[in-house]
Amino acid sequence: MNIISNKIEGSFENKLPFVAYRKPNSVEVSGFFMNDDDLEFSSEINESGFVFAPFNSDEKAVIFSADKAEIINEKFNLNEELTLNISNSVVNSSDKLKHLKLVEKTIEEIKKNALKKVVVSRKEEVQLHKFDVLITFKKLLKTYSNAFVYVWFHPKVGLWLGATPETLLNIFDNNFKTMSLAGTQVYKTNEEVIWKAKELDEQQLVTDFINNQLKNISSKLKIEKTETVKAGNLLHLRTKVEGVLNEEASLKQIIRGLHPTPAVCGLPREKAKDFILKNEHYNRTFYTGFLGELNIEKKSSLFVNLRCMNVKDKVATLYIGGGITKESNPQKEWEETIAKSKTIKQVL
Repeated sequence: MNIISNKIEGSFENKLPFVAYRKPNSVEVSGFFMNDDDLEFSSEINESGFVFAPFNSDEKAVIFSADKAEIINEKFNLNEELTLNISNSVVNSSDKLKHLKLVEKTIEEIKKNALKKVVVSRKEEVQLHKFDVLITFKKLLKTYSNAFVYVWFHPKVGLWLGATPETLLNIFDNNFKTMSLAGTQVYKTNEEVIWKAKELDEQQLVTDFINNQLKNISSKLKIEKTETVKAGNLLHLRTKVEGVLNEEASLKQIIRGLHPTPAVCGLPREKAKDFILKNEHYNRTFYTGFLGELNIEKKSSLFVNLRCMNVKDKVATLYIGGGITKESNPQKEWEETIAKSKTIKQVL
């Protein structure tokens, strides 16, 4: 058995904070394991450790300090058989009605307002007959090789797991990489991938936003050709962006510039965020926030918290959203959230 597997089980049992994670397309799992349950927050994003930040950038991010953690990196053995569940769970009809009404209201608001896009979401609760934190983490690792996969726990905050396809920021010295990710369709074997104008426009909005946010604090900005990427049973449009951060610019500035991205919030950002906070009628907390390594050996590697769940008292709360533009169709948007929730449900 891996050292990290033992540490996950021991820390969870003893109610000690920890995070274990694997970066996309890697075979190595890393872990930060804390010796006490102190709750520390990052204010200036200049600490060194593992950061877990909420969607609402006005709220504080939790930090596991590198100098207080036992940090382990190891190749992770996933040879055992792990059975995935085919999800046939029935979604509450009132949940569907609520989400359709929210999408309709969002489309109306976009048509009469200065809004171009708003990402609205919902949460879905799944009753768990039995739940094993380590097995669930291993299932995520095995299912999502090209995602950032993690399990994060703090007894004063809760237990979160996820497999996100979206990088917020990779930065080493002053060289950074980010991406715009938008548009979703279900992957179908041997079928040609065709993207409609709605998804292509949505993707372009995100790319343009990133360009505008970064052009004044960076140089050598390079925007690559948009490509299709697979995440679980879903396809997305992705555009990679890279550049060099200006000497007078800080990590905090670039994060504030990017987070929350239009892929999880909307455009214009502040108007979209205001609409979300007033109309979603639940608190996203860490869903669509960001998490990852902060200032570890001059590197930061941060990911947007998508395809995630919060587990408490044998209930897994899943979070699912979609980008709404004036061309959106409420029924199709609902179906997209069903496809997204199926992806994460199969590991429960």
